[in-house]
Amino acid sequence: MLWVKSLHIVFVASWFAGLFYLPRIFVNLAMVAPESIAERERLLLMARKLLRFTTLLAVPALALGLWLWLGWGIGRGPGNGWMHAKLAVVVLILGYHHACARLLHRFEQRQNRRSHVWFRWFNELPVLLLLAAVLLVVLKPF
Repeated sequence: MLWVKSLHIVFVASWFAGLFYLPRIFVNLAMVAPESIAERERLLLMARKLLRFTTLLAVPALALGLWLWLGWGIGRGPGNGWMHAKLAVVVLILGYHHACARLLHRFEQRQNRRSHVWFRWFNELPVLLLLAAVLLVVLKPF
C-alpha cells in the first residue's frame, strides 16, 4: 500500500505542476500583441503540449487514488466525512482541468475575451484546491 500511496503523491504533484503552469502560459497569451504571430504560435504549442502531458499525469493520479479508496478502503466507513469532502475537491480539480482545456481552445480559435489579470487570478485556484485536499487528508477534520 505504501508504494501505491507514494506513486499517487508523485502523480498528483506532477499533475498539479502542469495545472500551476498552464494558466501562466494563458497570462502570456493574453498579453501577446496581435501582430506577434510567431510568439502566439509558440505559446499555443507550449500550452497544447503541457495540457496533453498534464492530462496524461492526471490519469494515474486518479487511478491510484481510486485504488487507495476502493481497494484498500482508505476513507471508508464511519468517521470518514473528510473523504467525501476530498472527493468533492477532486471533482473541482477535474473541473479546473477541463476549464483549462476550454480556455486553450478559445485561444486557438482567437476567441479569448479575458485579460491577463483575470488569468493571474485564475492561476491561484489550483493552489487553493491543493491546499484544501492536503488539509483534508492530513487533518481529517470530520
